[in-house]
Amino acid sequence: MTSRTYPVADLGSEEFYAANDPTGLWRRYVADDAMVWTPPSATHNGFWSVFSHRSCTAVLAADAPFTSEYGMFIGFDRQRPDAGSGRMIVVSEGEVHDRLRRVMGSHLARATAGPLARVVARELDAFVAAARERAVSDAAALGSALPNTVVCELLGVPASDHERLRYLTQFAVGAPDDPQRMSPSVAHLQIMSYFADLVRHRRRVPGDDLVSHLLGNGMTEHDALINCDNVFAAGNATTQHSVTGAFDGLAGSPGALEILRADPAAVRTGVEEVLRWSTPGPHVLRVALRDAVVAGRPVAADTAVVSWLAAANRDARAFPDPDRFDVRRRPNRHLSFGHGLHYCLGAALARLELRMLLESLAEHVTAVHHAGEPERLRATKVNGYRRLPVSFEWRD
Repeated sequence: MTSRTYPVADLGSEEFYAANDPTGLWRRYVADDAMVWTPPSATHNGFWSVFSHRSCTAVLAADAPFTSEYGMFIGFDRQRPDAGSGRMIVVSEGEVHDRLRRVMGSHLARATAGPLARVVARELDAFVAAARERAVSDAAALGSALPNTVVCELLGVPASDHERLRYLTQFAVGAPDDPQRMSPSVAHLQIMSYFADLVRHRRRVPGDDLVSHLLGNGMTEHDALINCDNVFAAGNATTQHSVTGAFDGLAGSPGALEILRADPAAVRTGVEEVLRWSTPGPHVLRVALRDAVVAGRPVAADTAVVSWLAAANRDARAFPDPDRFDVRRRPNRHLSFGHGLHYCLGAALARLELRMLLESLAEHVTAVHHAGEPERLRATKVNGYRRLPVSFEWRD
């Protein structure tokens, strides 16, 4: 770890990301294996940040002296814990976390292997048919529609309500196009209200969905609500930007689709490259359980430490030529799903969506082209796209 003076930036400020592209700063931090302190502000109590692949992996490791129980995003810590602490899967530890992982994981595995694969196929067929009729398509529209439909089906949301929830999600994740129309807190409150009604309905009328599965395994309505909210956010707001990122990466990599078509094995490595290259969840937070050492610096107990996954996934020491989109990249130990005990429970579902997307594009398309400048969406919790205009060369 190199000791240097860095530009002053509040890495927990939404305004910083709205006004700046952080990738240049992250690149510098990664090169130095830096550990940077962000002083307290109105929205957080201060935190350390690490950026290199090595340091992020160390903080997130299963045996590391850190916990996610107080919260997983900037703003949470022992003094300001997440309201779901100890009850929601991403902010629980020990026996509670293990039980939630078993209960939720069993339903996810069954749904991913069967009905959700059919949902993905249906949505991709509809996208291809619509895109053939247009000179230019917005890949971000598919990016938001595909995972939203999938996670709504997983949770048993009626088809008539899918679009309403997709609309609310665009505001709930922060950095909306027009913050005057709806704040993230109002949007999230409406989503929670919707799922509260759904949970009560499934208590009376069970179905073959995750909500019913949780209630049927003894979960209280409140705990089912907060865990379904977490599944909805994770399966929707992050995956959409990886789906969109696939189009962006392919548009900048002539010949990649021919590789995917000629070599089925490249589809699986291509999925991992999409995940690394897009990294839609830019950071995760942990809190030190005791005094520790990270990147050569002492960290006091109860101090928050943020791992910047989007920076680690562009670390040249782990990924040669890290800014290049390479569908055959191997090895690819990206951190897009985290690392350690809190490795993303929905990883298999996200991989399914991306695998079927790449297979569909390889079957129908010879090339993807940018048809305008990508319009990025950057905030503390999301690294993605507002719009991505693309055009296609079709095989037939």
